[in-house]
Amino acid sequence: MGFPAKVEWLRNEDVIDPSQDTNFLITIDHNLIIKQARLLDTANYTCMAKNIVAKRRSTTAAVIVYVNGGWSTWSEWSPCNNRCGRGWQKRTRTCTNPAPLNGGSFCDGQPFQKITCTTLCPVDGAWTEWSKWSACSTECTHWRSRECAAPAPRNGGKDCSGGLLDSKNCTDGLCLQNKRVLSEPKSHLLEATGDVALYAGLVVAIFVFIVILMAVGVVVYRRRCRDFDTDITDSSAALTGGFHPVNFKTSRHDNSQLLHPSMQPDLTASAGLYRGPMYALQDSSDKIPMTNSPLLDPLPNLKIKVYNSSTASSSPGLHDGTDLLGGVPTTGTYPGDTAREGHFGNGRSKALGSQHLLGLPREHGYSASGTFGYLGGRLTVPGTGVSLLVPHGAIPQGKFYEMYLVLNKAESALLPSEGTQTVLSPAVTCGPTGLLLCRPVVLTIPHCADVSSSDWIYQLKTQSHQGNWEEVVTLDEETLNTPCYCQLEAKSCHILLDQLGTYVFVGESYSRSAIKRLQLAIFAPTVCTSLEYSLKVYCLEDTPDALKEVLELERTLGGYLLEEPKPLPFKDSYHNLRLSIHDIPHALWRSKLLAKYQEIPFYHIWSGSQRALHCTFTLERYSQASTELTCKICVRQVEGEGQIFQLHITLGEHSSSFDTLRSHHSGATPTTQVGPYAFKIPLSIRQKICNSLDAPSSRGNDWRLLAQKLSMDRYLNYFATKASPTGVLLDLWEAEHQDDGDLNTLASALEEMGKSEMLVVMATEGDC
Repeated sequence: MGFPAKVEWLRNEDVIDPSQDTNFLITIDHNLIIKQARLLDTANYTCMAKNIVAKRRSTTAAVIVYVNGGWSTWSEWSPCNNRCGRGWQKRTRTCTNPAPLNGGSFCDGQPFQKITCTTLCPVDGAWTEWSKWSACSTECTHWRSRECAAPAPRNGGKDCSGGLLDSKNCTDGLCLQNKRVLSEPKSHLLEATGDVALYAGLVVAIFVFIVILMAVGVVVYRRRCRDFDTDITDSSAALTGGFHPVNFKTSRHDNSQLLHPSMQPDLTASAGLYRGPMYALQDSSDKIPMTNSPLLDPLPNLKIKVYNSSTASSSPGLHDGTDLLGGVPTTGTYPGDTAREGHFGNGRSKALGSQHLLGLPREHGYSASGTFGYLGGRLTVPGTGVSLLVPHGAIPQGKFYEMYLVLNKAESALLPSEGTQTVLSPAVTCGPTGLLLCRPVVLTIPHCADVSSSDWIYQLKTQSHQGNWEEVVTLDEETLNTPCYCQLEAKSCHILLDQLGTYVFVGESYSRSAIKRLQLAIFAPTVCTSLEYSLKVYCLEDTPDALKEVLELERTLGGYLLEEPKPLPFKDSYHNLRLSIHDIPHALWRSKLLAKYQEIPFYHIWSGSQRALHCTFTLERYSQASTELTCKICVRQVEGEGQIFQLHITLGEHSSSFDTLRSHHSGATPTTQVGPYAFKIPLSIRQKICNSLDAPSSRGNDWRLLAQKLSMDRYLNYFATKASPTGVLLDLWEAEHQDDGDLNTLASALEEMGKSEMLVVMATEGDC
């Protein structure tokens, strides 16, 4: 006879009682049913059968209740980020309602939303004109009034300062306190009248004397300035391969060095150098507008090159080739003739306003300058990826501008961090500001954004004279009033500008998945005489100027680049950059680092406002005889991408091929090119392409299709507002292809458009 068994279910070894927890049901055949899965039902379940003879347990079953994430409610909209004008505001939500648990899925969708907003700009109040004076009152005064209504203050603007009413005596002081007019004897009135006539005569005499003195000064000034007149060569003649003298002045008996009508001009004469102020002999319409920008630091000992046709040699103590920015040649460049002086495009040097030239910024290796005229040219800062293209016709006919290009390294020029924005490029100044330009110039600056990621909001900002940074444009939000156009490439941004100034390219991640391109560079000491040996790992933005700056810094500190820098994608994820060293031969070396790794905070890297970020690994060898070091350095973003450097170093022997090669390459690019040699497309071909494509075509086979073929059609309305849309597109193409200069891409675009006649022109005239 058998004994009946009692069956029980255990949850984490506790007996389940369905009468206590109604979510559980035990059927008649002893199956356990969980009516509704709850988070607290996650446990280990066991079935146990027992009687007075024995006890038996089933295999434990683990039940895991997972929870899918759910969004919280949206937060309130943030204030508009722009206090005046157009901006954006956003709201956020979190995946915490509920948060995903036990492997549950994350919330689907974006954690925040952005919308555009417009904030009414504050308007300060201003006074109206004064009213007419009132009638003279019994108190011998009359009144006038005004109102704060031109305009009235609104949107939080300031109120007018000053008084609403104004009063004064209306009887010229002849009123008595008892409000009666005093009758003066006639003799007194006649005496007062005589005094007024005397004073009026003195004022007229002084005014006439000043006018005569000014007239004499102008005559003397013009006579003195005549001796500084320089002869002019028509630089446009260089388009046909030669230089032709025009408008040479006759010689004067008081100056034997001026050209004689019967003498041929000596165009091979050396360029004279002149130190000090320059005087313009043209009329006032030729003067170039200048500005005294607070961003420009004084430049002492300025040397200005003046080109002329005389045979006078350079001034004593000055050397040919000395430029405006410390050692950078400003002459034009010619194929096969690097020693030739830049008469082309520089044949005429105008007075540029010495007060502005003395304020040119200066930093060796990070600036370039040159003189440009109607034929245009190009400025390049070697080794930085920064250049300025001045198209043909951008400068008015007959004018010459002294222009410069500077990378700002001063702390005052750094863009302050705003929220989650990050600086993507160096701050670059092209100037002088206020120049009259007939067509846009093209500023090229490198950037470190990974453009393959679609999570960027790009902005171009400019620095005002007061030092404040202001938004110029947000890409893809252009309007007809947008003053520039940005062509974004993989590693650089080409900006069409109508106004020169200081600009920087910034970005913001709107879904926390944008990526910045970084580069990692490891430096070691050139000479090591002690037992300690330090390895520096620099985390730099992947732009040429950032690496150039560190190479020059380490060269002064006695360091050298161990191997070619490696790229590192850095994600906007709030995770730090972690650096660690491994596989040190502990028998010969030891690490002095107390922790297992070092970290660079996320925000220090993401802000883009801190230069030359690095970590140092200090090692110590046990003996001077140890001259070999092998190790591995790992650099990675926490929960992100990483790089590994496998190092094998012989102390005292280093190959400087990396930084030497870079230094040589950075100095190989000419800083200034003038005239047609600065452009890849010959002028004659360019004009024929413009004539063919500028006119609108009903089939769309015009400049709009060319923009599409060249991937420049992001905002066509910008080009449509220009006199020659095709010309502006070709200027942009010139900036994009300044390094390769390959006309095949342009020829392919024209061929796809069916412009076969243009291909014939390019083939026949391409060598001109």
